[in-house]
Amino acid sequence: MSFQSLNLIEPILRSLKQEGYHTPTPIQQQSIPIILQGTDLLGCAQTGTGKTAAFTIPILQLLLESKTFGKKRKIRSLVVTPTRELAIQINDSIQAYGRFTGLVSTVVFGGVNQNPQADAIRRGVDILVATPGRLLDLIDQGIISLHDIEYFVLDEADRMLDMGFIHDVKRIIALLPKKRQSLFFSATMPPEIIKLSNTILNNPVKVEITPSATTVEIIRLFVYFVDKGNKPALLLEVLEDKNIKSVLVFTRTKHGADKVVKVLEKNKIKAEAIHGNKSQNARQRALSNFKEQTTRVLVATDIAARGIDIEEMEWVINYELPEVAETYVHRIGRTGRAGAKGTAYSFCDAEEKPLLRDIEKLIGKKIPVNDNHSFPLIDHNPVKKPKQQHTRSPRQGRAAEQSSGRTNVRSEKTSQYAAGRR
Repeated sequence: MSFQSLNLIEPILRSLKQEGYHTPTPIQQQSIPIILQGTDLLGCAQTGTGKTAAFTIPILQLLLESKTFGKKRKIRSLVVTPTRELAIQINDSIQAYGRFTGLVSTVVFGGVNQNPQADAIRRGVDILVATPGRLLDLIDQGIISLHDIEYFVLDEADRMLDMGFIHDVKRIIALLPKKRQSLFFSATMPPEIIKLSNTILNNPVKVEITPSATTVEIIRLFVYFVDKGNKPALLLEVLEDKNIKSVLVFTRTKHGADKVVKVLEKNKIKAEAIHGNKSQNARQRALSNFKEQTTRVLVATDIAARGIDIEEMEWVINYELPEVAETYVHRIGRTGRAGAKGTAYSFCDAEEKPLLRDIEKLIGKKIPVNDNHSFPLIDHNPVKKPKQQHTRSPRQGRAAEQSSGRTNVRSEKTSQYAAGRR
């Protein structure tokens, strides 16, 4: 199937050709005709499936076909998404796909001065991409009106829930015109998300792209079994591969991301972290440096990484396995995009083996083991502290115990290995 077969208009086809897009992904094949018919849509799809194009392309066409010619452009389409990075990425996509349409879009998000964003709104836009907090701020100030919205998109709904935006989203929905077309996208569908979708959508068609199609068929997956204390040295060893020109590394916590960056910088590997404690300018600078390959390693937490969309990024490393199996799918979905090749390595210590089993159950296959490395797993049964000594969670306590000096057979080799890179 080609994009021409989806009955898209010439200006959009021309922009897609210029972007190098020839064959629509499964979610694009299914969603674009539904949206062009004016039907509400409930989409269940994770990152890396082409979801953004699936809703931006038909919205651009619908807006152009019903273009108004008033003195000032009105906001006719609203896309709400949880993170600043993702909002910027969506707006970039809209501008790329709509470069020959004459339509105008802009993006608003918190953490920066609102004046340039407000000025863009006052000049007039057709499509607005926004994070919930800044959107409501500008509405309360009378700068933004939602009275003319014809097409509403709620993207990454499950992440909205995780980040505590659910009440803001409900406030936004209450301000929308009742007559509108609504599109609702979420990577997972817990009961709370289904309940929310029912308040937004009217007789929707459901489109679902399964995680296994993304992970198994496109991306090469490998797991490295390694003791927790040897993960830094293993990462340095993996990065000796000169073919890995840039790599996205995932940690579970902000503190963990910063620690990995320190190890890499000490060993003269250019690295930056991106997470919620970083300022907006620092996050955008780190992302730009990574895209331009002046930074080789970008270390990210899961929430911050939702907005990272870099074409032809081949490598992802799960330095720590995620607590939720679906998050693994989001992480590795940063590579192998639009049919490009991708490779995902996962470091798994003894305590993370149950998490690995959950991931393999979700994707429906065993992840191949790469045991050709210098730091194989030695401690299969880490010592646990008695319960009465815990002042933190069991997982934190075990991590502290390992870092406080419990002897590891490989510890001397690890120190020598890391020292040799300084």
